Amino acid sequence: MAKSDSSVSRAAADEPKYHRVVLKLSGESLQGSQGFGIHAETVAGIARELKDVSDLGVHVAIMVGGGNIFRGTRQGALSIERATADQMGMLATVINGLALQDALEKQGVVTRLQSAIEMHTVAEPFIRRRAMRHLEKGRVVIFAAGTGNPYFSTDTAAALRAMEIKAQVILKATRVDGIYDADPEKTPNAKFFKKIAYLDVIKRGLSVMDSTAISLCMDNKMPIIVFNMNVPGNIKRVVMGEQVGSYIGAG
Repeated sequence: MAKSDSSVSRAAADEPKYHRVVLKLSGESLQGSQGFGIHAETVAGIARELKDVSDLGVHVAIMVGGGNIFRGTRQGALSIERATADQMGMLATVINGLALQDALEKQGVVTRLQSAIEMHTVAEPFIRRRAMRHLEKGRVVIFAAGTGNPYFSTDTAAALRAMEIKAQVILKATRVDGIYDADPEKTPNAKFFKKIAYLDVIKRGLSVMDSTAISLCMDNKMPIIVFNMNVPGNIKRVVMGEQVGSYIGAG
Protein backbone atom coordinates (compact mmCIF):
# COMPACT_ATOMS: atom_id res chain seq x y z
CA MET A 1 0.00 0.00 0.00
CA ALA A 2 1.34 3.44 -0.93
CA LYS A 3 2.14 5.80 1.90
CA SER A 4 -0.19 8.76 2.32
CA ASP A 5 1.08 12.28 1.76
CA SER A 6 0.69 13.02 5.47
CA SER A 7 2.83 10.05 6.53
CA VAL A 8 5.51 11.03 4.03
CA SER A 9 5.51 14.62 5.33
CA ARG A 10 5.76 13.38 8.93
CA ALA A 11 8.71 11.16 8.01
CA ALA A 12 10.39 14.11 6.32
CA ALA A 13 9.78 16.24 9.42
CA ASP A 14 11.54 13.62 11.53
CA GLU A 15 14.63 13.74 9.30
CA PRO A 16 17.46 16.11 10.22
CA LYS A 17 17.88 19.01 7.84
CA TYR A 18 21.65 18.91 8.22
CA HIS A 19 23.52 15.61 8.09
CA ARG A 20 27.07 16.86 8.62
CA VAL A 21 27.82 19.86 10.82
CA VAL A 22 30.73 21.66 12.42
CA LEU A 23 29.90 23.05 15.86
CA LYS A 24 32.08 26.00 16.87
CA LEU A 25 32.26 25.75 20.65
CA SER A 26 34.06 28.54 22.48
CA GLY A 27 36.21 27.80 25.48
CA GLU A 28 33.97 30.12 27.52
CA SER A 29 31.00 27.83 26.89
CA LEU A 30 32.75 25.15 28.97
CA GLN A 31 33.36 27.34 32.02
CA GLY A 32 29.75 27.52 33.18
CA SER A 33 28.87 29.98 35.93
CA GLN A 34 32.30 29.83 37.55
CA GLY A 35 33.73 32.20 34.94
CA PHE A 36 36.96 30.33 34.20
CA GLY A 37 38.35 26.84 33.59
CA ILE A 38 36.21 23.77 32.96
CA HIS A 39 32.87 23.28 34.73
CA ALA A 40 32.12 19.55 34.92
CA GLU A 41 28.31 19.83 34.92
CA THR A 42 28.32 22.25 31.98
CA VAL A 43 30.56 19.99 29.91
CA ALA A 44 28.43 16.96 30.80
CA GLY A 45 25.29 18.83 29.68
CA ILE A 46 26.87 19.71 26.34
CA ALA A 47 27.91 16.07 25.90
CA ARG A 48 24.34 14.88 26.49
CA GLU A 49 23.02 17.27 23.84
CA LEU A 50 25.68 16.19 21.36
CA LYS A 51 24.79 12.55 22.00
CA ASP A 52 21.15 13.29 21.12
CA VAL A 53 22.27 14.81 17.82
CA SER A 54 24.73 12.01 17.06
CA ASP A 55 22.00 9.44 17.75
CA LEU A 56 20.03 10.97 14.87
CA GLY A 57 22.77 9.81 12.51
CA VAL A 58 24.15 13.32 12.07
CA HIS A 59 27.91 13.56 11.47
CA VAL A 60 29.16 15.91 14.20
CA ALA A 61 32.54 17.65 14.21
CA ILE A 62 33.46 20.18 16.88
CA MET A 63 35.97 22.99 16.77
CA VAL A 64 36.76 23.88 20.38
CA GLY A 65 38.27 27.13 21.60
CA GLY A 66 40.49 27.80 24.59
CA GLY A 67 39.42 31.20 25.95
CA ASN A 68 38.38 29.76 29.32
CA ILE A 69 42.02 28.87 29.95
CA PHE A 70 44.14 31.21 27.82
CA ARG A 71 43.38 33.52 24.91
CA GLY A 72 46.31 34.77 22.88
CA THR A 73 44.66 38.04 21.85
CA ARG A 74 44.19 39.03 25.51
CA GLN A 75 47.75 38.52 26.70
CA GLY A 76 48.90 42.17 26.51
CA ALA A 77 49.49 42.49 30.24
CA LEU A 78 51.86 39.51 30.16
CA SER A 79 54.00 41.02 27.38
CA ILE A 80 54.17 37.69 25.54
CA GLU A 81 54.90 37.79 21.83
CA ARG A 82 51.69 37.30 19.84
CA ALA A 83 52.86 34.15 18.04
CA THR A 84 53.88 32.53 21.34
CA ALA A 85 50.63 33.60 23.02
CA ASP A 86 48.59 32.09 20.18
CA GLN A 87 50.49 28.82 20.54
CA MET A 88 49.68 28.81 24.24
CA GLY A 89 46.04 29.34 23.33
CA MET A 90 46.19 26.40 20.92
CA LEU A 91 47.43 24.16 23.72
CA ALA A 92 44.51 25.34 25.86
CA THR A 93 42.10 24.10 23.17
CA VAL A 94 43.66 20.64 23.42
CA ILE A 95 42.92 20.59 27.16
CA ASN A 96 39.31 21.50 26.42
CA GLY A 97 39.15 18.90 23.67
CA LEU A 98 40.28 16.19 26.09
CA ALA A 99 37.66 17.26 28.64
CA LEU A 100 34.92 17.19 26.01
CA GLN A 101 36.10 13.83 24.68
CA ASP A 102 35.96 12.35 28.18
CA ALA A 103 32.44 13.71 28.77
CA LEU A 104 31.20 12.35 25.43
CA GLU A 105 32.67 8.92 26.01
CA LYS A 106 30.97 8.78 29.41
CA GLN A 107 27.73 9.19 27.43
CA GLY A 108 28.69 6.24 25.23
CA VAL A 109 29.67 8.37 22.24
CA VAL A 110 32.73 7.18 20.32
CA THR A 111 35.01 10.15 19.67
CA ARG A 112 38.29 11.06 18.08
CA LEU A 113 40.37 14.08 19.08
CA GLN A 114 42.45 15.54 16.26
CA SER A 115 45.03 18.24 16.84
CA ALA A 116 46.56 20.60 14.28
CA ILE A 117 49.71 20.52 16.43
CA GLU A 118 51.18 17.04 16.49
CA MET A 119 51.16 15.38 19.92
CA HIS A 120 50.82 11.68 19.18
CA THR A 121 50.39 10.44 22.74
CA VAL A 122 47.44 12.80 23.32
CA ALA A 123 45.57 13.19 20.03
CA GLU A 124 45.59 12.14 16.40
CA PRO A 125 47.12 14.58 13.94
CA PHE A 126 44.51 16.26 11.76
CA ILE A 127 44.23 14.31 8.52
CA ARG A 128 41.27 15.31 6.38
CA ARG A 129 40.45 11.89 4.95
CA ARG A 130 40.80 10.24 8.34
CA ALA A 131 38.45 12.80 9.91
CA MET A 132 35.86 12.16 7.19
CA ARG A 133 36.16 8.41 7.68
CA HIS A 134 35.58 8.79 11.43
CA LEU A 135 32.42 10.79 10.71
CA GLU A 136 31.18 8.18 8.24
CA LYS A 137 31.57 5.57 11.01
CA GLY A 138 29.40 7.64 13.35
CA ARG A 139 32.21 8.96 15.53
CA VAL A 140 32.19 12.52 16.83
CA VAL A 141 35.39 14.31 15.81
CA ILE A 142 36.83 17.06 18.00
CA PHE A 143 39.24 19.47 16.33
CA ALA A 144 41.80 21.15 18.60
CA ALA A 145 44.72 23.58 18.20
CA GLY A 146 42.90 25.67 15.62
CA THR A 147 44.70 25.72 12.29
CA GLY A 148 48.04 25.08 13.99
CA ASN A 149 49.18 28.58 13.02
CA PRO A 150 49.36 31.81 15.04
CA TYR A 151 47.26 34.82 14.00
CA PHE A 152 44.32 32.61 13.00
CA SER A 153 41.32 32.31 15.30
CA THR A 154 39.38 29.13 16.04
CA ASP A 155 36.49 30.77 14.12
CA THR A 156 38.65 30.72 11.01
CA ALA A 157 39.77 27.18 11.85
CA ALA A 158 36.10 26.11 12.12
CA ALA A 159 35.38 27.59 8.70
CA LEU A 160 38.43 25.89 7.20
CA ARG A 161 37.59 22.48 8.68
CA ALA A 162 33.96 22.81 7.57
CA MET A 163 35.11 23.22 3.96
CA GLU A 164 37.62 20.40 4.26
CA ILE A 165 35.19 17.79 5.60
CA LYS A 166 32.33 18.96 3.35
CA ALA A 167 30.03 20.02 6.18
CA GLN A 168 26.65 21.52 5.29
CA VAL A 169 26.64 24.23 7.95
CA ILE A 170 28.63 25.79 10.76
CA LEU A 171 26.81 26.05 14.08
CA LYS A 172 28.21 28.92 16.12
CA ALA A 173 27.30 28.47 19.79
CA THR A 174 26.98 31.67 21.85
CA ARG A 175 25.34 32.80 25.09
CA VAL A 176 22.77 35.04 23.37
CA ASP A 177 19.91 34.19 21.03
CA GLY A 178 21.69 35.11 17.80
CA ILE A 179 23.07 38.17 16.04
CA TYR A 180 22.26 41.69 17.22
CA ASP A 181 23.47 45.10 16.07
CA ALA A 182 24.77 45.70 19.61
CA ASP A 183 25.51 43.64 22.69
CA PRO A 184 22.01 42.64 23.91
CA GLU A 185 23.36 42.12 27.42
CA LYS A 186 24.29 45.82 27.53
CA THR A 187 21.74 47.28 25.07
CA PRO A 188 18.19 46.07 25.81
CA ASN A 189 16.74 47.48 22.57
CA ALA A 190 19.44 45.99 20.31
CA LYS A 191 18.09 44.90 16.92
CA PHE A 192 17.94 41.15 16.30
CA PHE A 193 18.78 39.74 12.86
CA LYS A 194 16.85 36.59 11.93
CA LYS A 195 18.81 36.41 8.67
CA ILE A 196 21.77 38.46 7.49
CA ALA A 197 24.16 38.39 4.53
CA TYR A 198 27.87 37.71 4.90
CA LEU A 199 28.79 41.15 3.57
CA ASP A 200 26.46 42.88 6.01
CA VAL A 201 28.15 41.14 8.92
CA ILE A 202 31.52 42.43 7.70
CA LYS A 203 30.32 45.95 6.82
CA ARG A 204 28.53 46.41 10.14
CA GLY A 205 31.53 45.07 12.05
CA LEU A 206 29.34 42.62 13.95
CA SER A 207 31.41 40.57 16.37
CA VAL A 208 29.96 37.18 15.46
CA MET A 209 33.02 35.62 13.86
CA ASP A 210 36.14 37.37 12.66
CA SER A 211 36.19 38.78 9.15
CA THR A 212 38.57 36.11 7.86
CA ALA A 213 36.14 33.36 8.88
CA ILE A 214 33.13 35.19 7.42
CA SER A 215 34.97 35.85 4.14
CA LEU A 216 36.01 32.21 3.86
CA CYS A 217 32.42 31.10 4.39
CA MET A 218 31.15 33.65 1.88
CA ASP A 219 33.63 32.56 -0.78
CA ASN A 220 32.61 28.92 -0.32
CA LYS A 221 28.88 29.49 0.29
CA MET A 222 29.02 27.90 3.74
CA PRO A 223 26.01 28.94 5.85
CA ILE A 224 26.43 29.81 9.53
CA ILE A 225 23.75 29.55 12.21
CA VAL A 226 24.38 31.52 15.40
CA PHE A 227 22.33 30.32 18.37
CA ASN A 228 22.12 30.29 22.15
CA MET A 229 23.99 27.32 23.56
CA ASN A 230 22.50 27.84 27.03
CA VAL A 231 18.99 26.81 25.95
CA PRO A 232 18.69 23.01 26.37
CA GLY A 233 17.93 21.18 23.13
CA ASN A 234 18.93 24.03 20.84
CA ILE A 235 21.61 22.07 18.98
CA LYS A 236 19.07 19.39 18.05
CA ARG A 237 16.48 22.01 17.06
CA VAL A 238 18.96 23.68 14.71
CA VAL A 239 19.97 20.36 13.14
CA MET A 240 16.31 19.45 12.63
CA GLY A 241 15.75 22.69 10.75
CA GLU A 242 13.76 24.65 13.32
CA GLN A 243 14.02 28.44 13.24
CA VAL A 244 16.53 29.00 16.00
CA GLY A 245 18.98 31.87 16.25
CA SER A 246 20.32 33.83 13.27
CA TYR A 247 21.21 32.60 9.80
CA ILE A 248 24.18 34.01 7.90
CA GLY A 249 24.17 33.32 4.18
CA ALA A 250 24.07 34.92 0.75
CA GLY A 251 22.12 38.18 0.55
